[in-house]
Amino acid sequence: MKIQIINGPNLNLLGTREPEKYGYASFENFLVTLRALYPDIIFDYFQSNIEGEIINEIQRAGFVTDGIILNPGGYTHTSVSIADAVAAVKSAVIEVHITNIQAREDFRHKSLVGIYCTGTIAGLGLDGYRLAAEALINIYKKEKNIA
Repeated sequence: MKIQIINGPNLNLLGTREPEKYGYASFENFLVTLRALYPDIIFDYFQSNIEGEIINEIQRAGFVTDGIILNPGGYTHTSVSIADAVAAVKSAVIEVHITNIQAREDFRHKSLVGIYCTGTIAGLGLDGYRLAAEALINIYKKEKNIA
């Protein structure tokens, strides 16, 4: 099974950006842990601060992977184009947010992307990515009739 993780703007600063809110671990360090937890899963990772690059990656991965874990960052609330890309691909997409977007500023409460995702996990820190992987594994098993 292959899962593509796509992180949006400013998530390259995890571990240094507002660590009281986003934690002290870089995503690259967390990815080592995630891969160790699921040695049979291939996790590819992509991060960009550029909307068009994120769209290109969703379109690329959405037809060749078994699932996508997407944290669109601030584009969650503004990007119709990222939402359209998610709607256009065949892979299941789980939206992840490190913080609880419902407990933040009013403009962060609406996700344009989430309505096209299989599910959303928010507010559980980096563990949300692990939970999203679990969800994608379960979806994959159901689709393949694996017990």
